[in-house]
Amino acid sequence: MFKPNKLFNLQETHYHEIFHGVEYAWEAIPKIEKYIQEHIKPNKEATGMGSIIIEGEVEIGEGTIIEPNVYIKGPAIIGKNCVIRQSAYIRGNVLIGDNCVIGNSTEIKNAILFNHVAVPHFNYIGDSILGYKVHLGAGVILSNVKIPPKEIKVITLEKRYDTGLIKFGALIGDNTEIGCNAVLNPGTVLGQHCLVYPGVVFRGVAPDRAIVKLKQEQEIVIKLSTKE
Repeated sequence: MFKPNKLFNLQETHYHEIFHGVEYAWEAIPKIEKYIQEHIKPNKEATGMGSIIIEGEVEIGEGTIIEPNVYIKGPAIIGKNCVIRQSAYIRGNVLIGDNCVIGNSTEIKNAILFNHVAVPHFNYIGDSILGYKVHLGAGVILSNVKIPPKEIKVITLEKRYDTGLIKFGALIGDNTEIGCNAVLNPGTVLGQHCLVYPGVVFRGVAPDRAIVKLKQEQEIVIKLSTKE
């Protein structure tokens, strides 16, 4: 399931060439910077409002709206008809597809977002690939470095895969939804059409259409009466 065409519809990205010759999808992550250097056509053709900082080489597609206080640090290629909301931070080596939403206080670095991805509120996406129509709930974090830092491995019940990467967040297949405040730890791979419950802390591999649940023990207590 780690092959790019098993996780992602490669017709739903302008950047499909980055996956040529790639056996496992995570192998595309260290290729992002070079790919951008070879394909970028820097411009600033966007509708801007208020204070916006664009540093370095950045390509922005037609119809993309950038709200105030956004900081875009190149190199980066941003597709058409996206919305980059207030105080978002795009921190270099980022490929964003068409019709994406990058939310307030969301930070992205060294990542690929396919078309129609929504990361709309307080998200961190580092060294990761998000497939078509992936949606992250508020506060979702894709952690990309182990403590202490060392090579990140992808682990299944049958095999341990050496990635050769010190920084690697997650691969998230098409149409997968991640609930609010979930944390995906380094080396996580989720198939297509998955659902991760809010508040889950997860590291591992989930196949297509898997649900990663979190069941909390809760107690309701009646308050003692007090005199007013």
